[in-house]
Order: sequence, then structure tokens, then C-alpha cells
Amino acid sequence: MNPNFEEIGREFVKQYYSLFDNQDTRLGMAVFYNAESSLLTFEGKQLQGALNIIEKFSTLGFKNINRVITTVDSQPMLDGGVLISVLGRLQCDEDPPHEFTQIFILQAIQGSFVLMHDIFRLGLHDLP
Repeated sequence: MNPNFEEIGREFVKQYYSLFDNQDTRLGMAVFYNAESSLLTFEGKQLQGALNIIEKFSTLGFKNINRVITTVDSQPMLDGGVLISVLGRLQCDEDPPHEFTQIFILQAIQGSFVLMHDIFRLGLHDLP
């Protein structure tokens, strides 16, 4: 298990949201994902592979994101990877702020990490 899992989790989250929250750099996030194997569940929609994931990101209808991270919890995995759980709040353009959760699994591959699993969900409750 990787003894630096907490630092890896914090730094990954910082880099991920730095790219994602900037409309000009969002499509460059392909570097995090495996071309064929990475999985994203975005608000219940399942996607596989970097191209499909980045295509989804390109269709998001907002420009600006204001994000506040409440917690980043990380755990080491037996294979050297890192499990990361993020809780926070975000506001897109002029929409009201919403809570969100996001789960990441970084897989260790040849001294580096690949984002193999990414699950994102807004904290919307009691909606029809």
C-alpha cells in the first residue's frame, strides 16, 4: 500500500478541479484517463474510455464553476492505488449552489497513476 495516499489524494483533487473548473483547460483532462478502460458515472450516465469521457465534458452547458471542497478522504489500496472521496459545494454560472460528491480510484501503473473510476453526483434531494 502506498504510504503517501493522503498527499496523493489531496494533490490529485487540486489538479483535477483546477483543470475541470476552467472551461479553457477542461478538454485537457484526457491525460488523467485511460484511453479504453477508464469509467465515469456522471449523474447516473455511464461512460467508458477517455474519448467518451472528454466528449461528455465538452457538452456540459456551463462556463464558470465556483467550487468549495469540504473534505477529501483518501485510502490506500492493496494494489498501490488510491481511493479518494470528495465532498463539497459547487455553483455553475448563475445556478444556485449545490452539494456534490465525487469518488475517484487512481490505479498505480509503472510509477504513475491513472484515473480508472470516477463517480460524480450532485446532492439533489426530494426532486420530482
